[in-house]
Amino acid sequence: MKKTYHGSCHCGAVAYEADLDLQGGTFKCNCSICRKKRNWLAVATPADFRLTSGEDSIGEYQFGPRILHHLFCKNCGISSFNWGENPALGGKFYAISISCLDDATDEELAALPVGYFDGRDDRFDRAPEETRYL
Repeated sequence: MKKTYHGSCHCGAVAYEADLDLQGGTFKCNCSICRKKRNWLAVATPADFRLTSGEDSIGEYQFGPRILHHLFCKNCGISSFNWGENPALGGKFYAISISCLDDATDEELAALPVGYFDGRDDRFDRAPEETRYL
């Protein structure tokens, strides 16, 4: 069941709302950027995502095949969401950083299901052999 969450960067310049079913699954990936950022993400459709402030404060970083748009606040550097395109997900999607959801409780976060992707080896259909470090 979807719930509206409010998220933001550290300084509050970038803020958004996202309708998410976190019990439906969250994920962590071992690709080079997710590993360094220790990303913990959930997917939202464009209809379920609303940027409420900070469009001018958003910077963008892309690498490799430039499929994903890694966004960050130009003021504090926090990446609270990203976006990309994937036909398997229905086209455009937003990857919401679970750690940037301002109104998710500690208890709620501790109970979330977490899946894993082997992005380092471009095997998004399976988990890496080791996940404890993610």
